[in-house]
Amino acid sequence: MRFKRLGASLLVTGLALLGTASPALAHSELKSSDPARGASLATPPTQIKLTFSGPVTLADQNPIQITGPENASWTVGRAEVAGAVVTAPVQAVGPAGEYTLRYKVTFEDTHATSGSVKFNLTAPAASPTSQSPTSQSQTSQAPTSSQAPAPQAGETTPEDLVPTWVWIVLAVAVVVAGIVVALRFTRRKD
Repeated sequence: MRFKRLGASLLVTGLALLGTASPALAHSELKSSDPARGASLATPPTQIKLTFSGPVTLADQNPIQITGPENASWTVGRAEVAGAVVTAPVQAVGPAGEYTLRYKVTFEDTHATSGSVKFNLTAPAASPTSQSPTSQSQTSQAPTSSQAPAPQAGETTPEDLVPTWVWIVLAVAVVVAGIVVALRFTRRKD
């Protein structure tokens, strides 16, 4: 009878710990973006803004990329982080159509994540009439940044595939199963 009480108390304690720990285990996420997801814009933005539910840092050298129809690739300036908000100046080029803003950040809990926001331009973005040497060097870097998503896609970690809470539930289940097996063996010996 003592073992049943021990097993029951361990189970209740484990479930209580799991219940209180799950909010702390929740990862931050993208709360809003400018341009907003699904927005239709008559003129392209000159700056993008991503607001997350918690503080972030930039994950790599090209954390933000914007691509669109006909292989259009926008020039994204240096991204700035202020707590949970990431902003970056952009120079739009390309035809009207659907554009995808891709981002990669690391949250305060060291969980790196990437995501995307799709929006539409209803009119083509005007091409710059003259390129300064600075914008030409940024343009020459664009192919490098458009090649960056391929390696990032292969950086999937087990945490990205299975949420942390699933691993905790699995660990609790294994412990409970071990206790049940131990109780059955001790009962058979009596």
